[in-house]
Amino acid sequence: MTSLETGRYRLPLLAVSQAQKEITHNEALVIIDALSHTAIEGVLATVPAVADSDMGKCWLVGASPTGIWNGKAGFIAVYVGGSWRYIPPQDGMRIWNRTRARHLFRIDGQWLDGPSIPNPSAGTVVDVEARAALLAILQYFRLIGVLSA
Repeated sequence: MTSLETGRYRLPLLAVSQAQKEITHNEALVIIDALSHTAIEGVLATVPAVADSDMGKCWLVGASPTGIWNGKAGFIAVYVGGSWRYIPPQDGMRIWNRTRARHLFRIDGQWLDGPSIPNPSAGTVVDVEARAALLAILQYFRLIGVLSA
């Protein structure tokens, strides 16, 4: 017997002779919509207060989640029609965090964002600071796969 879900994102598949195929199809569209250029409102461990106007908005479930998010740490939670859908994280995913105005990357089972790299300041240690800043930039680009090791 074959699974009625896709392997990576658990998109529901239509079954032969299935009644009400639109329900399964619409569920898959909701998940695809959330994954297309994914943007999260922020990272939370508790379910936010939401309204109908928040339909389709996503949050990254933080560490040690509570309530109905319990057991969903690291998942992307999508608010749809009064309920939540959970998208399992996959290495290689990239999402935009609206709160912090930066990307998060899923690498080796963890959500990572870029390092904070201070601007080199003037003075006698400019060369040392500049080298440290460039090294941090290069390490980050290697981490997200822009540059090879």
